[in-house]
Amino acid sequence: MLYFENDYCEGAHPAVLNRLMETNMEKLPGYGTDPYTESAKEKIRRACGCPEADVFLLTGGTQTNAVVIASMLKRYEGVVAAATGHVSVHEAGAIEFTGHKVLEVPGKEGKMEAETLRSYLEAFYGDGNHEHMVFPGMAYISQLTEYGTLYTKAEMEAISKVCSEYELPLYVDGARMGYGLACRENEVTLADLARLTTVFYIGGTKVGALCGEAVVFPKKAPKHFMTMVKQQGALLAKGRVLGVQFDTLFTDELYLKISRNAIETADRLREILRSKGYPFFLETPTNQIFVILENEQKKKLEQSVVFSFWEKYDETHTVVRFATSWGTRMEDVEHLADVL
Repeated sequence: MLYFENDYCEGAHPAVLNRLMETNMEKLPGYGTDPYTESAKEKIRRACGCPEADVFLLTGGTQTNAVVIASMLKRYEGVVAAATGHVSVHEAGAIEFTGHKVLEVPGKEGKMEAETLRSYLEAFYGDGNHEHMVFPGMAYISQLTEYGTLYTKAEMEAISKVCSEYELPLYVDGARMGYGLACRENEVTLADLARLTTVFYIGGTKVGALCGEAVVFPKKAPKHFMTMVKQQGALLAKGRVLGVQFDTLFTDELYLKISRNAIETADRLREILRSKGYPFFLETPTNQIFVILENEQKKKLEQSVVFSFWEKYDETHTVVRFATSWGTRMEDVEHLADVL
């Protein structure tokens, strides 16, 4: 079988595994107080051009979204997100489980537009009954999005401006951050995120780590944030496991270097699909490719290729996703061409 189901099919990059093995028998303190974690945090600060940032390493993406959002919202507030956003669709109500509502707004190709956010906020505060409603307490977007699209710098700046006007924290989910940074069309750097957001995270689980995400507060984390991380089950006693991984990924730009493989293999796969006449659901520049298959065609392809169901297109067609990663082999892409 050929696997293009997601971008976390593989375990971890060999350099990460080797470093974990090399440091395995060292006696180190727990909960992220080890020197490898501190080194990783310092390297992340430098990569973001933000020496004063607070950095925390958490176990996974869903835990990170739940902890960050819950830590920043008051009990009567919710988080504004595109209806297609990850917290809206694919986190099993994890945000609602913390007691906070996801306030959905329309999205366009996975993105929340600044004017949509502004209109929502204007309508909320223009409603004479808004004291009886869930208050918008922060805005959530992801870079790159659930649909493999990227925010331009201008789009990010426009959203940040609206958030500033309404004193609304801006949170960027970076589960696939590496693939966004490696994309040729990308305009938004880690330094831009540090300048424009209240908090963002740099994904490791999907980009070469066994597990783990790095949360960056460019200015200051909420009070007792680490206590809340532990309270919600996102803190490892063996914090070294995350520290060693991120220390490795942020040495000699490994994080960016391995991310380029996902873009290169996706570009080739996109060429193959286009040359063979497969219709695209939307055009994406990153590692996620969405195509429309006839249902019978889909059944036949599933016999030799693993990919993701995305949504029903009509009675006879389905939208599916092909995803590449840091570990995707170009020979598998060429093999897929033969299958197609």
